Amino acid sequence: MKRNESRALIDALQQNWLAEVQGAHTYRALAEQERDPGRKEILIEMAEAEERHAEKWAGRLRELGAEPPTPRDSLAQQARKRILESGGTMAVIRKMEADEDRDIARYQSQLEGLGDPESERIVREALADEEEHRVRLNAIVSGEPMTPESAISRILKREHWHRTGGGWIGDAIYGVNDGLGAIFGIVSGVSGATAGASHFVVISGLAGMLASALSMGSGAYLATKSEHEMNEAQLARERREIEESPEEERHELELIYRLKGFTPDEAKLVVNRISQNEELFLDTLAHEELGISAAGAGNPVTAAISGSLSTAVGAIIPVIPFFFLSGYTAIIVAAIISLLAHFAVGAAKTLVTVRSWWSSGLEMTAVGAIEGVITYVVGIGFARL
Repeated sequence: MKRNESRALIDALQQNWLAEVQGAHTYRALAEQERDPGRKEILIEMAEAEERHAEKWAGRLRELGAEPPTPRDSLAQQARKRILESGGTMAVIRKMEADEDRDIARYQSQLEGLGDPESERIVREALADEEEHRVRLNAIVSGEPMTPESAISRILKREHWHRTGGGWIGDAIYGVNDGLGAIFGIVSGVSGATAGASHFVVISGLAGMLASALSMGSGAYLATKSEHEMNEAQLARERREIEESPEEERHELELIYRLKGFTPDEAKLVVNRISQNEELFLDTLAHEELGISAAGAGNPVTAAISGSLSTAVGAIIPVIPFFFLSGYTAIIVAAIISLLAHFAVGAAKTLVTVRSWWSSGLEMTAVGAIEGVITYVVGIGFARL
């Protein structure tokens, strides 16, 4: 190895040693101030891993005839000072997230650039631990107190699509609500402009019903299809990660269970059992980390049909009186029927929510009444232009 290359290698290894030692002291200082036993244990484990990396870098430096650099100040004192100056442990942990990202990037660049097989072997070992540290910091930085749900979200640092309704029931209720609200507004507006002329109201109402039903159906189809495709992509990525780094995936799942209250031994036992079945392991990781199921996100065609039909059902309600009546009589009957339907839809929403049926129904009725009055008045205004 040429002299310049040797000097560059030693400089890189000394930088690696210093970063690991600084990280170890910071993690130990954080652990000293941490009151949560679970977080404290995780921070100590991370400090011990950093110390192991530092020992390996120190050993390799000595093999190359060099020594680790001598810090100007006590690294332990620097770590404590860093915590005090930054405003507390959580601020430091957030900074450590960025440090871990920087260390990972540095190690990745060194995999091909050191020109020293033994050093590159140590880099690969350290890189795996640094990736795990980043996962653990993502969990810890979720905030005070650290709930399992927020920790899991931070582990992935990604958002996932989710449906808030209760399956097809929620979709149907949403569709009826959307159709009823949209067409009631159209019927009210046209009634105000035409004094309840049934011919115009029926044409505009049916046109609006068709447009709303098609819009809702296509939207439900595309949303469900996109969700299904996204789930498939995430599952494929998770499967690939299991194949490439099974130990890291086991560590992630262990951490999730520890955040839920399992002891380290209990979490390890559960994960060891789960990981023996590859499909069960994938399904568990998908559920715990991504909040999705390997079973999929539903059928896009079913979603489209449900969305279209339910929207059409809701949309036709305000129009029905105008098939048989006209003028102000039709307007009053349509308003009564539509407001009763609003109350029924609001009450039905409690099938997928925790609200009381009467308060939800009254809220929907009030919203519908306000919508009807506004559009009716606007319709009268347009008629006078």
